[in-house]
Amino acid sequence: MLRLDLSNVSPFLPDGWRIGEEKGLKQAHEWLVKGTGAGSDFTGWVRLPENYDKEEFARIQKAAQKIRSDSQALVVIGIGGSYLGARAVIETLTSNNFNLTKKDGPAIYFAGNGLSSDGMTEVMEAIQDVDWSINVISKSGTTTEHAVAFRVFKALLEEKYGKEEARKRIYATTDAKRGALKGLADKEGYEEFVVPDNVGGRYSVLTAVGLLPIAAAGIDIEALMAGAREGMEKLSKPGMDNPAWQYAAARHALYESGKKIEILACYEPAFRFFGEWWKQLFGESEGKEHKGLFPASVEFTADLHSMGQYIQQGERILMETVVRFDKGRGKVTIPNDPDNVDGLNFLSGKSLDFVAEQALRGVTLAHVDGGVPNVLISVDSRDEKSLGELIYFFEFTCGISGYLLGVNPFDQPGVEAYKNNMYALLGKPGYESQKAELEKRLGC
Repeated sequence: MLRLDLSNVSPFLPDGWRIGEEKGLKQAHEWLVKGTGAGSDFTGWVRLPENYDKEEFARIQKAAQKIRSDSQALVVIGIGGSYLGARAVIETLTSNNFNLTKKDGPAIYFAGNGLSSDGMTEVMEAIQDVDWSINVISKSGTTTEHAVAFRVFKALLEEKYGKEEARKRIYATTDAKRGALKGLADKEGYEEFVVPDNVGGRYSVLTAVGLLPIAAAGIDIEALMAGAREGMEKLSKPGMDNPAWQYAAARHALYESGKKIEILACYEPAFRFFGEWWKQLFGESEGKEHKGLFPASVEFTADLHSMGQYIQQGERILMETVVRFDKGRGKVTIPNDPDNVDGLNFLSGKSLDFVAEQALRGVTLAHVDGGVPNVLISVDSRDEKSLGELIYFFEFTCGISGYLLGVNPFDQPGVEAYKNNMYALLGKPGYESQKAELEKRLGC
C-alpha cells in the first residue's frame, strides 16, 4: 500500500495552503476522471487497469512465453514512452544489471532510443551468437531513431533466419488501423499488438507498449495490473485525503512559492530507470507555456557524493520527492573487525537495511534544514503489485498537476520543433526550403 508523508513540506508553506489548493484540485479531478478537460482524447489510461483488453492481454502473455522459450535475447525497438516504461519496470523489479543476472528467460536489449553507432553496435554484437527476437514499438513507424534501428535489426534477423522464419520472431506494437509500421506488419504477417488511440506514449506502460517486454522478462503482469487497479480505485475518490490530491497540491504550492526543480530520489540502484520514466512523464506533461517544475532524478546514497553539495547549499529552487521501499529482498549483516581499522565496529551485527534507513532519515533532516522541502512516498516492497500502484499514482498525480498548472497534460507540441529541424537537415522530401534556411543559419 502506498503512503504519502508531507510533514517536511508544510513548514515551507503558509498555514491553510491545502485549503487554498482545494478548488483547483476538485476541478482538475473532475476533468480527469470524466474526460472533460484539455487533452481528454488521451485519458484512456485513467480507467485502463479495469478496462484493458483482456483478449489482447492473454495474447501478450502467450507471445511472451514463446519469446522466453525460443529466444535468448529480445531487442525492444522504441523511443520515449515506447521504451522508458518497460525498462523502468523491468529494472526496478529485477536489477539495473538485468542482462547480467541469472535467469530462465531472455536478456532484454533496448534499441532505437538514440542515434549512437556505438550503442547500436554493442547490441548487435551481444546478440550475434544467440537466438533472438524483435519487439518493434511505434504508432507511426516513421520516427527517425526507431525506424533506422528497425531497418538494421530486421535485416540482421532476416539474414540469420531467412525472411519466413524472421517474420515469426518480429512482434509489432503499433496503431490499430493506420501508419507505416501497421502496413508493414499486415503485409509481412507479424504478430501485432495495439498502441491505444486514447493513451499517449508516456502513459502507455500498462498497455501492450510496456507489457510485452515486461512479460518477456518474466515479470507477473497480472500482479502489476492488480496493483494499478488498487491505485485507481483509491485515487478515483475526490477529497483532500486522496494522496494524489495531496501530492499535486504540494507540488503546485511549492512551485508557486518559487521552487522550480523537483528531484526524485531513491536508495535502490534498480530504481534508476524509473526516474527516467518519471522525468518524461512530468517533463513532457507540464513543460509548456514557460511553466512547470523541471524534473530531475538522483540515486542515493551514491549521488550524495556528487550532487549532495548542490542539494544542500545551491540555489534554493529545489523540492525533493523520495521513494522508499519498506521491505528489502536480501539481508546483509555487517561483520565485526577485530582491528576496527575503519572505526565502524559500532555497526557490527546491524543490518545494511538499518544503516540505509538511518541514512535516509539523516539526509532528509539535513536537506530540510538546508531549505529543501521533502516529500516521502513509501511502498511495501519491490514487487509487481507495489510498483503497479506507484506507476498509477504518478500518472494520476501528473494529470491533476498539469490541470492545476493550467496546461494540457496530454500533448507535447514542443517536441515537433526539433523533429522538423532534423528532418530538414537530413534531406527528407518536403522539407527543402526549411533545409536551405537552416543550413544558412548554420553557415553550411
